[in-house]
Amino acid sequence: MTRLVVVGHGPTASRLVETLTGRGFAGTITVLGEEPRPAYDRVALTSYLAGKSAEDLTYPVPEGVTLRLGARVTGIDREARVVTTADGHAEPYDVLVLATGSSAFVPPVPGRELEGCFVYRTIDDLDAIREASQDAVSGVVIGGGLLGLEAADALRGLGLATHVVEMGGWLMPRQVDEGGGAVLRGHVESLGLNVHTGAGVREIVAGPDGRVNGLVKPDGETIETQVVVFSAGVRPRDELARSSGLDVGERGGIVVDDGMRTSDPAIYAVGECALHEGMVYGLVGPCFTMAEVAADRILGGGAAFARADMSTKLKLLGVEVAQFGAMDGALDVTFMDPVTGVYQKLFVSDDARTLLGGICVGDAAPYNTLKPFVGRELPGSPGELLFTGGPSNMDLPDDAQVCSCNNVTKGQICSAIADKGLTDVAGIKSCTRAGTACGSCVPMLKQILIKSGVEVSKALCEHFAYSRAELFDIVRVRGITTFSQLIAEHGTGRGCDVCKPTVASILASLGNGHILDGEQAALQDTNDHFLANIQRNGTYSVVPRIPGGEITPDKLIVIGEVARDFGLYTKITGGQRIDLFGARVEQLPLIWKRLVDAGFESGHAYGKALRTVKSCVGSTWCRYGVQDSVGLAIALELRYRGLRSPHKLKSAVSGCARECAEARGKDFGIIATEQGWNLYVGGNGGFTPRHADLFASDLPTDELIRIIDRFLMFYIRTADRLQRTSVWLENQGLDYVKEVILEDSLGICAELEAQMERHVAGYADEWRAVLDDSERLRRFVSFVNAPGTPDPSISFEPERDQVKPVLIPLETLRLEPARS
Repeated sequence: MTRLVVVGHGPTASRLVETLTGRGFAGTITVLGEEPRPAYDRVALTSYLAGKSAEDLTYPVPEGVTLRLGARVTGIDREARVVTTADGHAEPYDVLVLATGSSAFVPPVPGRELEGCFVYRTIDDLDAIREASQDAVSGVVIGGGLLGLEAADALRGLGLATHVVEMGGWLMPRQVDEGGGAVLRGHVESLGLNVHTGAGVREIVAGPDGRVNGLVKPDGETIETQVVVFSAGVRPRDELARSSGLDVGERGGIVVDDGMRTSDPAIYAVGECALHEGMVYGLVGPCFTMAEVAADRILGGGAAFARADMSTKLKLLGVEVAQFGAMDGALDVTFMDPVTGVYQKLFVSDDARTLLGGICVGDAAPYNTLKPFVGRELPGSPGELLFTGGPSNMDLPDDAQVCSCNNVTKGQICSAIADKGLTDVAGIKSCTRAGTACGSCVPMLKQILIKSGVEVSKALCEHFAYSRAELFDIVRVRGITTFSQLIAEHGTGRGCDVCKPTVASILASLGNGHILDGEQAALQDTNDHFLANIQRNGTYSVVPRIPGGEITPDKLIVIGEVARDFGLYTKITGGQRIDLFGARVEQLPLIWKRLVDAGFESGHAYGKALRTVKSCVGSTWCRYGVQDSVGLAIALELRYRGLRSPHKLKSAVSGCARECAEARGKDFGIIATEQGWNLYVGGNGGFTPRHADLFASDLPTDELIRIIDRFLMFYIRTADRLQRTSVWLENQGLDYVKEVILEDSLGICAELEAQMERHVAGYADEWRAVLDDSERLRRFVSFVNAPGTPDPSISFEPERDQVKPVLIPLETLRLEPARS
């Protein structure tokens, strides 16, 4: 019986053991792990600080595997085939696999040994960083790569004013070019982080207590900080192999062949410690492939490891970043939108027909469909593909790689669907492992299922087997009032960032109390946490409701005084309201106290709810007006204010057919006629503008309101999460919705009207309720560990007699013309 010993228990070792046991390895497997806990998902490490437990991230250990934790291997006797641990334990082997991983590189900076300096590598590291942050105000991350930005996000989440110091000329220099790095910097700085590129570290200095108190850059500038996190790269842990006489690379790494075998035929190496053809791989995909190749060779197979795909797609600090293929080419095509902060570039051959690679920052939509075409002839012009996102997935050749993390092709997925009768993404994941690592290919898996003729599950997420509409009915019919009750009775696990805000919206739509009360507060989307929209520099906007755009001089004066006293930027919005920008989180209650006392209430600009009902002046003032559009707009906005829905809702009322209020571009719009009102539904602006459809004509006011009540409640009941009325209407079909709403074909109209009446009767202003509750007010602080301290990273500069955030303007970035 073969005795297999694995040194190290990280994700790669876990994949190796899982593969071996899954393929019926006939022998014993002993794993010696240096850490005090089993292998866990290092890709999701930052989520540990966001609330996940170590158990949530831990990989399962297959049955029959002996795992010894806290067992650091100190020596290998290759002749006797025995490994020895630090506590003197000797473990014999027939086959040995080294999966020792890598260690964080700490540059030789004076002061690196001071208390308050950390690396960002393990759960223990994160525990230490969290403890140190409790007494800190500022933190610095050295390194602006993938892991460095993750670490910066973690420090920001711990309430620290955060700096990123990157020696290169821009952030993420290995994944994006200078233009992409500049756009990424704009996104990062808009969140309140301070970025220092082209900057090194002269020394880290201590305070009187001997702990870190500052970081000095080469130009002499000192950054005040109490926490320093090194994230300047990793080094393969090859010291055990080196001391055992195995071949190692000149710059580190255990030399392996195509079968992952070292210079000793009985010893394999996999993961970040292995050096294959001069390359050490730090991405999860290549490391998992190494583990599977080694497992196959140990089982007697002939699998071989080739140069791996280094493509990456991820979301850092809420910003999508992707890179695939080469970062250079004979020609390149660049698209940049400085308003939204989107940068996309394709590298192509000199005839512009072959795709060589691409970079995406801000919007990675082209990644999924274009990445498989690297090295192949493009199905269209490069410029066109950047805007369309590429062809459908079924146009991909069968050997195109869909999941780079697990090296799964489209052909393998299609075969699994056909041979195994797979009907959902979960089945594809289980059968092929596609989508089980970073998850970026999951949208492609859904599309492949659909194109294969499979009816895709409408499950909201992995925690609920129901669609949003089905969950809505479950909550409504069974009177469920908490997420905990819903997931305990009708779901699995603990929930995620998909189902939690969705259920929060459902509960709010059904009048389940204030959204910041109890468990509901933890479910909300980012903006709902503070009842305000977060802006580029980490400040918030304040938008009081101004029904129909009508406002008295006294209220205008109050808004002006508030803006003046708090130094806010003021802007009249497209929805006929006044937006006040630049409020720090701790200022929000003070600002709203002034506004509420003057008779204002929340405009719900932060929520998936009714935003505005825009209007022209109508028959009261306009010589063309045939109905009182302002009066109706005010009545509708006051009726539907605070109505939570799957997506934001906008409306408008025009007093005549000249349509000055642009009602046909709204979710529900009304245009006056001589006989009453015409109702239009399903319109929107945005990326894909849509004119609303005529729903009913010449309605008297009472009938109009009754039909809108039904329409909105039917939409709220049946739409998918984050689905605008336009998409919902196209999916449902205009004729069908007319039958339900106008003809009561389902017999639910009375119920829909009653549900709306309950909303109207139960409405209460969310901000007034916050101001009246000391517990709710406690959340409005910039730093949890320093409640009275404003965020020092927020600053402004003058522009046109107002203020604007101090940022590097995206519009100054160079836009390269298409040279193809």
